[in-house]
Amino acid sequence: MRILIEGYPYRYQDVKDLVPLDNVWGDVEKSVYMPYVGYYYNPTLGDCVFILPKVLLDKDNKVFGKYEPQDIINFKENVTFWDSEDSKARDEERLLYTLSVWIYRAIVVYKNGTGNDTSIVYEEQVAQVGKGKRKQSDTFLDILLALIQFNKENQHFFMFILKNLHSGFNKINWGRTIAKSTAIIQRKNGKQNVLYMNPVNKKRSINFDEELLIIYFSILQHLHDNYGFPVSINVNFPLIKGKQFQRYLEKFGVRRLQQIKYKYFSDKALQLWELCYAFFDQTRQIYVNTNKRDFLLVKNFNIVFEAIIDALIGDNPLPDGMDKEQRDGKIVDHLYTAKSLIENQGNTYYIGDSKYYKLSGELDDTSIYKQYTYARNVIQWNLDIFNKRNKHATHSIVRLKDDDTEGYNVIPNFFISARLDKHYSYKEDGLQESDKNETRRKNFQFKNRLFDRDTLLLFHYDVNFLFVLSMYGKNNSSEISQWKTDIREKFRKTIQSWLQDDFSFYAMQPHPGIDTKVYIRNHFKEVIGKVYAPFEESSILSLALDKGKEFEDSNKELLDELRKSFYVEECGLGDDPEPVMAQAQAKGFAPHSEQGKNGVLAVRWELSNNAMELNDGRIAIPLLQDAAGQRVMEKITELGYVLFHTYDNQNNQHLYAINGDCRVQFVMSESEYKKLPNTKEALLYLVMDLDMATKFDLSQIHSANLPKIAGTMKFNNDYNVQYCALEKLKS
Repeated sequence: MRILIEGYPYRYQDVKDLVPLDNVWGDVEKSVYMPYVGYYYNPTLGDCVFILPKVLLDKDNKVFGKYEPQDIINFKENVTFWDSEDSKARDEERLLYTLSVWIYRAIVVYKNGTGNDTSIVYEEQVAQVGKGKRKQSDTFLDILLALIQFNKENQHFFMFILKNLHSGFNKINWGRTIAKSTAIIQRKNGKQNVLYMNPVNKKRSINFDEELLIIYFSILQHLHDNYGFPVSINVNFPLIKGKQFQRYLEKFGVRRLQQIKYKYFSDKALQLWELCYAFFDQTRQIYVNTNKRDFLLVKNFNIVFEAIIDALIGDNPLPDGMDKEQRDGKIVDHLYTAKSLIENQGNTYYIGDSKYYKLSGELDDTSIYKQYTYARNVIQWNLDIFNKRNKHATHSIVRLKDDDTEGYNVIPNFFISARLDKHYSYKEDGLQESDKNETRRKNFQFKNRLFDRDTLLLFHYDVNFLFVLSMYGKNNSSEISQWKTDIREKFRKTIQSWLQDDFSFYAMQPHPGIDTKVYIRNHFKEVIGKVYAPFEESSILSLALDKGKEFEDSNKELLDELRKSFYVEECGLGDDPEPVMAQAQAKGFAPHSEQGKNGVLAVRWELSNNAMELNDGRIAIPLLQDAAGQRVMEKITELGYVLFHTYDNQNNQHLYAINGDCRVQFVMSESEYKKLPNTKEALLYLVMDLDMATKFDLSQIHSANLPKIAGTMKFNNDYNVQYCALEKLKS
């Protein structure tokens, strides 16, 4: 087996005998490049050439961080890890064997997939057992393909063995039956019959043909489960699976096949034994039959990599009737809808772009700005749906814009590039923040406005190339579906975490009597791009503030202002804001009236003992015609609260907001009220509707701060009423 690396500049003399000249790029006088990835049989050399992806190359253009690509062309001669006891070296050896298989499987799945550009695939019949010229091979791929092909072309051989295996079944061992079973003697018509109720059947000796078939079909099942090869097993043998098969892989298979080899004499049985032995030995050379031109190659492997990532991550078809080719001609790689970053009920778009390059590759400016353009195009597509201007879609599960706040939901944009697992393992996806430069980017028009249409975020991930290659190659729909669900949630969690590194997130809900629309209209410049309403049926808003040091003062000022009219509490992305807001409401809030009604009607009276409830649920408070009463009348349009108090007891005071306006009424008849004790001398009453459910934080309010007003009368030494500005009550 010979190894070449896609896109590496080889000296012409090093590769001229491996591939025809028309299969390379470059100047033969200088350097030539392999534009393919895949498998190629060179009949002149009598050997296979594997062109492996350029993701194997590090920043120094070395394989595994130590081998020059030209040094491993004929790597069995030049690389010393074959007999090494070093585990790292054995991992490298194993990778070179298995990677060729997965590349082959990925190209086959791509070629057979719907909607893929198959013009980049170049194929002639790959190595298989059958008619043709024999060639010696030591590639693992050849072994696997030969095993599978043997199953396709030797069904008669299997049936012959099975027929022989079943012969002799249910024959009675009369000697053992007579010796061990009780006989029942019956007489009928003068004849004597002997009946044995528990006859002993003949036992078959171990059949080595059966064992070989069990091993063979267990290998086929393993190829299906682990590599995705389609196989047909039409026998009902107890197959070797799980830990037992793993034991066979760990040299027991080689030992057991060596033990039973002498039992086989037919050509077919010996051929099958050779294939099974080569599978477990892997380094053993075998003879397979092949055509002169035997290859499976793909040009522009980046297209295959895009198909791999799209199959494993993206939606197909794209959401909301979108086309991969956008109106401006740009091609979006991966697009799907999933749970919003802000909350757990709604959805947003996730826009991805796969990048296929060497391990040392970096993003270029063109790719970055293309990705921002993708996001702007998707935003406009969504807006056109809700504005009834989209000819391709009439509804969407995603609503990016909130009309009340004019805020926009966050659209995560991300690049995903390939890397090699440090242990060369196929088992873990290895998704992580890329180790490339600037893995988090933010494009904006205005600072400190996360929920702005022009604020676009871009993240960069690396994924284990071996994992996604094998997942795609296996082509197991249930495994892909489960991983797609898991990886999307992983994307969401990591992006949420990164956003919370840069922004503080809050949940906010208006105080009773505060109209959110009116507030935002009056404070539009202060809150635009900072607030967003992700909950369609809720009054709860999300607030995002940049943690940058330059915004500390302005953010504190904004929070202080917002808390006058809203409950505002920190709430992480994706956390349920309902219990957060319930706790905030239980604590209460400092009284404030956005409409400027900051006047307090202070009443020396305990509401619980002196309730003055009218039949319609409103409250009537008697107003004496003294200096204090006159002051109240002057400030009646400014009244926003009623404070019931006892002057000197801060813990025995109750503040209620007034819903709407107060009105003045003269002496009322008894039919108008339920209980108005000790008020017969009053001529005027203030009638109002109080919000009894709202709880205020009164820790900074004290009735002892009420001013003394000369000329104020007391009513039964128990009652007086006066006006006071809210700010003057704060200690």
